[in-house]
Amino acid sequence: MLIYLVLIFGYFTYQIIQKKDKAFNVLLACAYFTGAEVYLRMTKSYVFYEIGKYSVIWFSLLGMFLLGFKRNSYPYLIYLLLLIPGVLVSYDIISYDMDFRKSVLFNLSGPICLAIASVFIFGRTIKFIQLLKVLDYMIYPIISMTTYIILYSPDIREVITNTASNSAVSGGYGPNQVATILGLGVFILLTRLLIPYKNTLVQGFMMLFLVLMGYRALLTFSRGGVVVAVVMSIAFVAILYFSTNLKYKAKISLKMLFLIAAALTVWAFAIFQTGGLIENRYANEDALGREKSDITTGRADLLVTEIEAFKDNPFLGVGVGRVKTHFKEELGVSLPTHNEISRMLSEHGVLGIFALLVLIFAPLVTKLNGRKNIYFYPFLIFWGLTIAHSSMRIAAPAFIYALSLLNIDYDSKKKPALHRK
Repeated sequence: MLIYLVLIFGYFTYQIIQKKDKAFNVLLACAYFTGAEVYLRMTKSYVFYEIGKYSVIWFSLLGMFLLGFKRNSYPYLIYLLLLIPGVLVSYDIISYDMDFRKSVLFNLSGPICLAIASVFIFGRTIKFIQLLKVLDYMIYPIISMTTYIILYSPDIREVITNTASNSAVSGGYGPNQVATILGLGVFILLTRLLIPYKNTLVQGFMMLFLVLMGYRALLTFSRGGVVVAVVMSIAFVAILYFSTNLKYKAKISLKMLFLIAAALTVWAFAIFQTGGLIENRYANEDALGREKSDITTGRADLLVTEIEAFKDNPFLGVGVGRVKTHFKEELGVSLPTHNEISRMLSEHGVLGIFALLVLIFAPLVTKLNGRKNIYFYPFLIFWGLTIAHSSMRIAAPAFIYALSLLNIDYDSKKKPALHRK
């Protein structure tokens, strides 16, 4: 599998350098590695653990080197600058610690990935058919991951004995991140149910994997990725429904009836396969049906600890990577943060608040300036909800956020082209 990583990395780098549509190929490369990141980790096919984020950063920088970037993307440079003081605070505290580089990069690779990808994408226009192609490149490795999970999964009834998140049925990897990527795959394929492929065979194949991804996402017992997918899907369906004519509204309604029926069937089958434990999980009950006291599975305690760290260090924060020390001191657990928003507050202080405001308002300003993108709100929803339950441990929230900045050209009469405005 390491050979696979080298080959795809080399292939996309070559395509970007050689092809005429360089920007489009950058998006394809970033999309593929975003979809493949968890699969690469799952199969230990990486040189660096953060290979997904590093790849998105590399391809985006290569694109900027070859094509430049728009000056109006400066908010994301400001965002990066606002993170530097937190690094300096950490360096002052743990400058002699051998894990300084690891602790800082672990927490900042996601924000850096988001900023670099956003600078490259900001102000670019892409044909709608090209955006669908970008999403296809993201879904291909997710299909491979789903197949791998199915083939190498043990007997479900033997390994699922409680309502905790289960790595055994998640390809042997973290169920939180697996559910996040599977949920993203479910959303992308749901949009292709409403905006179908031209080839009937391809459409049927993709709809099969829509069902399989939804089913396997449920079996991870990690609720975050599933809930995010549902919220994104509702937002997309509503936007598409209210922006189309009466005839297309009727088609959407029929397809949604089919989707609801399929979802209920998958849910019923998951209940049967898990002996009812999946139902207990989503009802916040344990294996015996008793209600759990904490629906957040410990995340609320982490959040409170981070807020307290912010109160104690409101100006510059405790420093990048240092909130983990507070978890150890206050809760007796050595865990990384699960919430990027509270991490920004605790580790960067007031500057973290300003950085978050930049990320919230910069895309909204582009929307107010007339940018068209039917995926705009679902993409921002994915970013916001994912970083709230799983921080930025994978590249997906960073790159999906950046994609929300695209302007989409829906005029099918013109020749597809990707360019800077």
